[in-house]
Amino acid sequence: MDRRIPSRYGLFTAIYTGFGLTVIAAIVPYLDRAGLADHIRAGYPTYEQARIDSAVTTYLVTLSIIGSLGVCAWLWTAWAVKNGTRWVGLTAIVMLVLGTGVALSALLTKDTSGDTGLPPLLGWVGLLPCLAGLFVTTMLWRRS
Repeated sequence: MDRRIPSRYGLFTAIYTGFGLTVIAAIVPYLDRAGLADHIRAGYPTYEQARIDSAVTTYLVTLSIIGSLGVCAWLWTAWAVKNGTRWVGLTAIVMLVLGTGVALSALLTKDTSGDTGLPPLLGWVGLLPCLAGLFVTTMLWRRS
């Protein structure tokens, strides 16, 4: 019996879980567009609706780009694991550090209003794929 098969299956399960969490994190801002607008309105009560709408659109575009890059990173990781590339562990660490840095910045960075730029819900949802990334990176390093 090959002991690597369950480990490999678990690794791919974790990779595709991270992929799914990244897709969810990219979709949630669109579902909570009103919450994002309310958050901006609370931080900038003098903003007119057009300016709030512009800020929401800017956030949505930015978060979509970040989500797209995350999806590409997960797909690349799956490809690299499937093909047995030996440097997948190192690149997984780099992607984990970059992704976690971006997610923590979105969660913790305060804007000029003194509040965080994103509502806390969106910040925490953006951090979820990083948990899967930590798990995948740990599994990759344990395998090697």
